[in-house]
Amino acid sequence: MSAPAPSPLAIVDAEPLPRQEEVLTDTALAFVAELHRRFTPRRDELLARRAERRAGIARTATLDFLPETAAIRADDSWKVAPAPPALEDRRVEITGPTDRKMTINALNSGAKVWLADFEDASAPTWENVVTGQLNLIDAYTRAIDFTDPGSGKSYALRPEEELATVVTRPRGWHLDERHLTDPEGTPVPGALVDFGLYFFHNAKRLIDLGKGPYFYLPKTESHLEARLWNDVFVFAQDYLGIPRGTVRATVLIETITAAYEMEEILYELRDHASGLNAGRWDYLFSIVKNFRDGGEKFVLPDRNAVTMTAPFMRAYTELLVRTCHKRGAHAIGGMAAFIPSRRDAEVNKVAFEKVRADKDREANDGFDGSWVAHPDLVPIAMESFDQVLGDKPNQKDRLREDVDVKAADLIAVDSLDARPTYAGLVNAVQVGIRYIEAWLRGLGAVAIFNLMEDAATAEISRSQIWQWINAGVVLDNGERVTAELAREVAAEELANIRAEAGEEAFATGNWQQAHDLLLKVALDENYADFLTLPAYEQLKG
Repeated sequence: MSAPAPSPLAIVDAEPLPRQEEVLTDTALAFVAELHRRFTPRRDELLARRAERRAGIARTATLDFLPETAAIRADDSWKVAPAPPALEDRRVEITGPTDRKMTINALNSGAKVWLADFEDASAPTWENVVTGQLNLIDAYTRAIDFTDPGSGKSYALRPEEELATVVTRPRGWHLDERHLTDPEGTPVPGALVDFGLYFFHNAKRLIDLGKGPYFYLPKTESHLEARLWNDVFVFAQDYLGIPRGTVRATVLIETITAAYEMEEILYELRDHASGLNAGRWDYLFSIVKNFRDGGEKFVLPDRNAVTMTAPFMRAYTELLVRTCHKRGAHAIGGMAAFIPSRRDAEVNKVAFEKVRADKDREANDGFDGSWVAHPDLVPIAMESFDQVLGDKPNQKDRLREDVDVKAADLIAVDSLDARPTYAGLVNAVQVGIRYIEAWLRGLGAVAIFNLMEDAATAEISRSQIWQWINAGVVLDNGERVTAELAREVAAEELANIRAEAGEEAFATGNWQQAHDLLLKVALDENYADFLTLPAYEQLKG
């Protein structure tokens, strides 16, 4: 047998990594190159379409369900493909990056599903991209273990039947992988790198384990973007010679535009669709981004004041449950981001009650499962869903035909009885600086003030600062939010961090860089579509 042809892709500006040859094989890279050749031009067209749609929203300050797809919504005959056995019961899902320790802990957590994250919970250093793939390969071959260098504690996988089912989240369509380029020097979209490497190495292995290549699709803005993913899946399955429909995808409805196209998104992916998820922080970020010049009626209050019981958020989640169950898909709820404290039992007690109330609400609303960010929250969420589901794997038979959501309900931000506060501005600056600093060190999931923060929470932080300045918001203390006030708060926070960390730790961190980047994306007149785009230019590795 002749040797495989060299890949047309080049690895650029990347230090060699241990065992990278196991991931970056000629055959795997040839597959990624073919994905790039076939699908990147359409990706580029769809990104341009996003900009056109955003310009339309700026002109009209409204959104509506699409008239051109009304027939799809009206046709009650179609359903998504039945769930494979490994995805029938998704009552608790844990999320986290694909580093070695997290891989073992998430699989062992007792959750039904692990969202193995190459997106918002992972800073896309080349090391994270490649070793994350390697960790998943090692997990499926049971060749993974980990010993914590600090504590000496060892971690190993439980028996196969006790492990969570993996659903991998590649990067969004907007992010490129600068370390992998074609002969013209064009970078390959990060989504195709993450999907392609994972699918190529693991699809057949997962089938042998009685599961399959399952994916979460982030940042989707339209059904046409879902159609692109579906075409990627069809091609990939044919390429490896596995049956069409083996891939299953759950789409995060975390953009306001996608909320108006939920049925169409399921329709485009119907042979590969598994469900929809209510991704709350990115959803709020998307509302700010799309309606940032829509005036006072679209101004969001403090992030933590926008609970899931807010009327416009309730409209979104109830419409998602109804849509999913009408089409035979799973409805997956949002994140419980609390990180338990090892030192403060009272903080835990209050937080656990909030998590329990949130999960009780989701289960009683008809969701089939929900997310947590920490293994200690798995039993709490499990109890909430066990009480509603009992022995049933899901409640897709609960059709929620009582739900009637109008187009205006989804953007009725002014129905929320809360206003921006000075404390909210301070918190946005604190979270923004602290998260960006960690991200620049290669960490995508970061515990800040007992919450697990990821790129989505940094996005809502900087977006709210931008929105409050540009809308001339007056805070509860009577101060108007201005660029100068944001700079003052940021300078004070930087000084607090310096005092808290000490001079040596401060000097070795990325604190000034993070401070400057937050202010850039929060104060620039031209709003950056994604914080991670300018941040990626500064990310080392």
